[in-house]
Amino acid sequence: MYLSDVLIIGSGIAGLSSAIKLAEGAKVTILTKKEASEANTNYAQGGIASVFDRDDSLADHVADTLRTGDGLSRSDVVNYVISRGPRLVDELCQLGVRFSQTEENTFALGLEGGHSKRRVLHAGDTTGREIERALLATVRAHPNIRLLEHHTSIDLICSGERCVGVYALDNLSQTVKTFLAKVTILATGGAGKVYLYTSNPDIATGDGMAMAKRAGATLTNMEFVQFHPTCLYYPQAKSFLISEALRGEGGILKTVDGRRFMEAVHPLKELAPRDVVARAIDAELKRSGQEYVLLDISHEDPVFIESRFPNIYQTCLKFGFDITKEPIPVVPAAHYFCGGVEVTIHGESDIPGLYAIGEVAHTGLHGANRLASNSLLEALVFADAAAQRIQSTLAHVPPSPQDVAPWNPGNATNSDERVVITQNWDEVRRLMWNYVGIVRTTKRLARAKRRLELFKEEIQEYYWNFIITQDLIELRNLVCVADAVITCALARHESRGLHYTLDYPEHATEACDTRF
Repeated sequence: MYLSDVLIIGSGIAGLSSAIKLAEGAKVTILTKKEASEANTNYAQGGIASVFDRDDSLADHVADTLRTGDGLSRSDVVNYVISRGPRLVDELCQLGVRFSQTEENTFALGLEGGHSKRRVLHAGDTTGREIERALLATVRAHPNIRLLEHHTSIDLICSGERCVGVYALDNLSQTVKTFLAKVTILATGGAGKVYLYTSNPDIATGDGMAMAKRAGATLTNMEFVQFHPTCLYYPQAKSFLISEALRGEGGILKTVDGRRFMEAVHPLKELAPRDVVARAIDAELKRSGQEYVLLDISHEDPVFIESRFPNIYQTCLKFGFDITKEPIPVVPAAHYFCGGVEVTIHGESDIPGLYAIGEVAHTGLHGANRLASNSLLEALVFADAAAQRIQSTLAHVPPSPQDVAPWNPGNATNSDERVVITQNWDEVRRLMWNYVGIVRTTKRLARAKRRLELFKEEIQEYYWNFIITQDLIELRNLVCVADAVITCALARHESRGLHYTLDYPEHATEACDTRF
């Protein structure tokens, strides 16, 4: 049994930055299921949106966010997050994050889809990696933070109505450990792996969302899954994202035969909100029967391309594409969940003692569609808000109960039928891609719901009969998230933001949340 004041599950920007703040007055344990750097944050190429340009304003950033959220962003949350951005970005710089600078030693601000001004701070095209590097260095040096890698959380532990910790599988020893704390923070990221094609790393299996749901928390607006319009189309380029910033610097979308198509779709053309661009690409692929479209920035200066997008340039070159001379084959892929565990403006879930911050949470910022590069900002702001609330209340929280039962495997045995996991893993992700993708219909959603019920029964039976593994834990969580997405999608009888259905192509008169 491991005791802490605060237990944080996840090691991205939300988990690490909250740990750093809380460790000044509390003992903190961080659990992460692979190496600590293997988080969605590490893969964020674009940057973090915040107002630093004299021609920009907080009001403009707020307006862009609300417009992109398509009627479902909460204006109080939007104002709260955006007003705190500059201060928290400065704190990142103090921790050693090195954002790209101009020759005048000011932030080099990028432009991305949906933004009316340049306000995206970046570190080349590996911003997430740079943020993760600086935060991890600070965390590893702090005496009050214990960082445990290769631990996969299984289920939250509740005593009465309060969350008091988690059972977690040590992936190396294959033993289940009990972690107790006064407060537990979910910072587990998203669930892109619920889809066949995703920009997310393998760890993004919706663990926090599923654990919270099983413990009784509310999941909100899970149908709003953002598909990034441009992932590299190449069999060996697993999940490699072509940043939206590339379109912000002049990249043009074309069909395979060279026709530019976004001009006829939206006034902002390639810089339209992501849902618009993803649907436009999807429509072109369905119309033409091609497997990809082209993203072309070869008309820009080669020196600029190589310096602004060094990682994209080198990675594409490795796969045989010189982006300074030829276009890049791209396809949409599942990228970001705007829905998640419903929380207050301080990151509190509806289970006492349980907080959720970052992509795992539904805060009300993104609404029906996320504005580019607002996600790192949201994670940073809610990590700060949660830390402040916890610091002000921790002294009044009762100590962890001592009578929590250890993990009980029951009569579970080692499985000789691992094919059940691999088969279901593949089928669930294909089902979601084909039936619950960029464009939906009620008939396809209902079909997906019926088939998912069979998967749920089979996986539940397998879960109780056999000793758990990381693959089984993740599959169980993926099925829970898939169920939430389908259920919320069926409940939304309109097209709004990221949820587009042929059966209800118009907005409903009133913008409402869905809950699971």
